[in-house]
Amino acid sequence: MNSTSTSDVIGRRVEVNGEHATVRFSGLVPPVAGLWLGVEWDNPERGKHDGSHEGTVYFKCRHPTAGSFIRPHKVNFGVDFLTAIKNRYVLEDEPKEEETEQIVIIGNKPVETIGFDSVIKQQSENKLTSPSSSPSPTGTFPTLKVLVLNRTGVTWAEVLRCASGWPVLEKLYLESNNIIISERPTDVLQTVKLLDLSSNQLIDENQLFLIAYLPRLEQLILSDIGISSIHFPDAGIGCKTSMFPSLQYLVLNDNQIAQWSFMNELDKLQSLHALSCTRNPLTEGSKDAQTTRQFIIARIGQLRTLNKCAIEPEERRGAELDYRKAFGNEWKKAGGHQDPEKNRPNEEFLAAHPRYQALCLKYGAPEDGELKTQQPFLLKNQLLTLKIKYPNQHDQKVIEKQLPDSMTVQKVKGLLSRLLKVPVSELLLSYESPKMPGKEVELENDLQPLRFYSVENGDCLLVRW
Repeated sequence: MNSTSTSDVIGRRVEVNGEHATVRFSGLVPPVAGLWLGVEWDNPERGKHDGSHEGTVYFKCRHPTAGSFIRPHKVNFGVDFLTAIKNRYVLEDEPKEEETEQIVIIGNKPVETIGFDSVIKQQSENKLTSPSSSPSPTGTFPTLKVLVLNRTGVTWAEVLRCASGWPVLEKLYLESNNIIISERPTDVLQTVKLLDLSSNQLIDENQLFLIAYLPRLEQLILSDIGISSIHFPDAGIGCKTSMFPSLQYLVLNDNQIAQWSFMNELDKLQSLHALSCTRNPLTEGSKDAQTTRQFIIARIGQLRTLNKCAIEPEERRGAELDYRKAFGNEWKKAGGHQDPEKNRPNEEFLAAHPRYQALCLKYGAPEDGELKTQQPFLLKNQLLTLKIKYPNQHDQKVIEKQLPDSMTVQKVKGLLSRLLKVPVSELLLSYESPKMPGKEVELENDLQPLRFYSVENGDCLLVRW
């Protein structure tokens, strides 16, 4: 067992054939003779048990398959601290790599950093143990603002026990620790603005409620925790939850979100402005990524950034109009009506589309002409023969144009702008159909094709500026 005695090995970090572990036990394990070490593997799939053998508990593991018994001569205890430092950071016997130069801003001052890449590559992921009998660490790190404990094996109980020593902590990173949030923080972590719980697969929505009242939490990173559902029980349809009152940015990448109800619940977060939710079944399963983005925008009314892309006012308007039209027939079947006095959609529809009524108030209820069923795509229908009128001009002449039904409203405006010598930004388009006498449908979204608005042969395009 090298030069290490059996009395001081408990808690030591070891390596066996490239796998790392922590020694939890040293002694005899009957009926087999000789000395054994009980280790808890960093990778729980490497072990065989939880520290028990034939009914006797020799040590405890955080995972039921993380434990093994190993003979001491098979274990590498490593080297002393100074040798490790030299081996890790002193590269005098090796050819130097070309070091990259980076400029970072600290405060208002640019700082030149050289060689940080090579240091970052060599960062260790030490397993930490907090003595359960240690006195309260209040004020131990009075100015600490950023703490990274990724892959250290720290537990939630240990975090809370030590947190009184971080009275002004603002950013806490706890990625990949198999954490279970077991209790609500009380008088600790109250200054935390960013909390990273990524890749802690044992966390579920009920555990998240235990951290839902951290008063200053603005950014919450929950990537790769396996979450598939969320429900805020204190908020009904169209209401805001009291949970996560300061949360502005939420990261949900690489999860199992597959239902639109998840997005409906996020609309209940009163301060949420930015969301990242890539690589989820809901976002990856659809062939039309743009439609998925539009529906997320429409369902979360206060969102300003989605997947790191800003949501401009025009995009939000287009998304909400498209959403309003896409579910218009479903709304009517559920009891929706253009007449406010008769507009009574059932609870099932309101639960599935909680913002739909608000969108009808914002843009008006969808007209029957907007909700016409799209005809099957036929080659002969690709070109539309349209009449074009200029209602607010003295010259009331009508011209005819053939336009592809796949042409977007923006391109139609571009064509008319060149024809009329009028800036695109001043043009407003709508159309009338002989099938809907007396009704005028606005072409509000520049990004949509004419077929989106069910424009047909013989319809009249109205151009105003």
